Amino acid sequence: MSLTGRFDRPNRDERVTRPHIKICGLKTEADIDTVLERGGKEIGFIHFAPSPRHLEMEAMMRLRAHALGRAAVTVVTVDADNETLARIAERIRPDTLQLHGSESPARVAEIAALTGLPVMKAISVSVPQDLEAVARFRPVADRILLDAKRPKGSVLPGGNGVSFDWSLLDALGEDRQFLLSGGINPSNVAEAVRRVRPQGLDASSGLESAPGRKDAGLIHRFFDALDAAALADASDASSSLERRFA
Repeated sequence: MSLTGRFDRPNRDERVTRPHIKICGLKTEADIDTVLERGGKEIGFIHFAPSPRHLEMEAMMRLRAHALGRAAVTVVTVDADNETLARIAERIRPDTLQLHGSESPARVAEIAALTGLPVMKAISVSVPQDLEAVARFRPVADRILLDAKRPKGSVLPGGNGVSFDWSLLDALGEDRQFLLSGGINPSNVAEAVRRVRPQGLDASSGLESAPGRKDAGLIHRFFDALDAAALADASDASSSLERRFA
């Protein structure tokens, strides 16, 4: 670490291929800048009052302008009404609406038509049967996010810092077209990539020093671990190829 408190690191290795990364629950310009500095491509704002990561419309508008042209922006809602969704679409103009409540497939289709925005549907997972929802939402959602079910006593459908049993995802076969969420942090992101190999990863509470407070050091450690895992995979693949043609 430098005297300024920032983490010094070499430039990212060009051989590294990451899954798509979405960092959610950002609340400040500094948080956004840290994520973008590390090559993050998508950021998420939470519009759900019980969440410690909740942002009002004005704050989302300000941060949206700060990230404009530098990252895709997703706004996360939970069973929001049509008026709220229309205001988000008009005032924030996000690239994606993430629906993290109990929305049915019909409701997801209705929201997509109402707002004209791509939608990502979050599906809560704790038992094998929960994955049956993936097929139901594929026809109406542009993207699928798989998250852990909220623990007993929590009012938050996501951002609880808990993971689910990733081996359940074996039932999806070769289908990796989803974002994996739920307790992703610097300590387990490498295993998430190796074990699950999802299209993308979504991290939030695992990058915080306190609920709703992102930690720049944890963000940097997350991307360091992610790139180290990807570089190791690239090295293993190269060695395997060399042995094959030796």
